[in-house]
Amino acid sequence: MSAGLKRRFVDQIKVMFGSDPAKPTKELIAPQAQVIHQYKKGNRDLIAEKLHARAHAEHKNIWRNRRWATLIFANLLFVVSFYFDIQILEGALTASRFIGFHLIDLNSALQVMLAHKHIITNLLIGTGTVLVLWILLGGRSFCSWVCPYHLLAEWAEKIHLWLVQKKLVTDAPVDRRLRTVFWVIFALLAVLTGYTVFESISPTGILSRAMIYGSGLLAMLWVLALLVFEVFFVRRAWCRYACPIGLTYGVVGIISPLRIKYTLDGCFHEGDCRKVCLVPHVLDTVIKGRAVDTEVPIGPDCTRCGLCVDTCPTGSLKFDVKGLAKLV
Repeated sequence: MSAGLKRRFVDQIKVMFGSDPAKPTKELIAPQAQVIHQYKKGNRDLIAEKLHARAHAEHKNIWRNRRWATLIFANLLFVVSFYFDIQILEGALTASRFIGFHLIDLNSALQVMLAHKHIITNLLIGTGTVLVLWILLGGRSFCSWVCPYHLLAEWAEKIHLWLVQKKLVTDAPVDRRLRTVFWVIFALLAVLTGYTVFESISPTGILSRAMIYGSGLLAMLWVLALLVFEVFFVRRAWCRYACPIGLTYGVVGIISPLRIKYTLDGCFHEGDCRKVCLVPHVLDTVIKGRAVDTEVPIGPDCTRCGLCVDTCPTGSLKFDVKGLAKLV
């Protein structure tokens, strides 16, 4: 790994906790990448190539459709297992059992142990299984591939962007460091109250339990209020700026072999990937002049949703398993 990639890796972790992406200095950019940057800087045909690539791109939504199907299937499996009592996937997303194997959400387990102020041995087995699973699958893949609220928020974001386009609402930015602040607040509340406060208001847990067992009116009104707020005020407010689950799984994803990798050479920097990205700050490296090497893995805050892969007109963004061939 080059010095630039090592520094970029550290910067990506800082970005996950809320820092703004920083433009790398020339000293951190690999010589091969500098050559490509210099070529693109003086290439007058790049704009024409960019427009041509965008005009002829085929947006098939392959990864988006796979992701939606996986998310719906995983959540419906809970419902079917409970309704028909077939005991394949019991419980809910916060704590479950898959064909006898205990699975406990990492953030939920952390909240419980903080509330009880000691390590609960019974939680470690289920937590360990989930930890290994999401290390392999990329941490925040949980958010985009499993979380039911994430899917609703994604649809709400489409409505929000349509309203912004019609100039009916404004797209208000929020400091991303707020998510880290909320992570600390919820952890402290668990310690001080002895109660898992976050679990009582988490739309992920509320929706998961509601689909399986039904839910109270007040809980569903809370979820609806969040979605309305995101439609009319701040897009994806809960996922980007409040939910500690994303940050917890982002930390897990730091060492994950599954990632999206950016290839500098073929990129025209048309920016369509950043427009569709659910967490656009992770794609800072695709901005013209920002890549520190010819190939750069996207950081751990990436949800591996695949929208950028579907959208990229030149195939410069691909799913990749470190040390293995690219997934196509």
